[in-house]
Amino acid sequence: MLDVNPDTVCHLVQLAREFHSQEQVVIPTDSGDASEDWHVQMLASHAGDSTLEEFRSVIFDLEPDQQQQVVGLLWLGRGDYDLIEWKEALAYAADAWNDTTADYLIAHPLLPDYLLEGLSLHGYSCDE
Repeated sequence: MLDVNPDTVCHLVQLAREFHSQEQVVIPTDSGDASEDWHVQMLASHAGDSTLEEFRSVIFDLEPDQQQQVVGLLWLGRGDYDLIEWKEALAYAADAWNDTTADYLIAHPLLPDYLLEGLSLHGYSCDE
């Protein structure tokens, strides 16, 4: 069951598509040490980007458990977890939660697809 509003997730999908469609967005294919803050480093050059700032604002306005559900949808849509493992995904997202959730999410080039798939597995869709 989702506690995050599916319409909010659909809005995040739209913002992520806008952000990733920009020519200047470059996502490194090799982030080096995965334990480093690669997502923050990658996004540093996009300071002041209005789409990125709106995406961050939407995530920031969510409660931590709702942010964790969005991360869980990413992982579910990416195939890291099955719907049966949803509670496990949320538990791991809760353990890993920090204040850079928005940057972690937007740093995934296929985020819109993953979120849509995660929503679909929960029985929701975005009217496109």
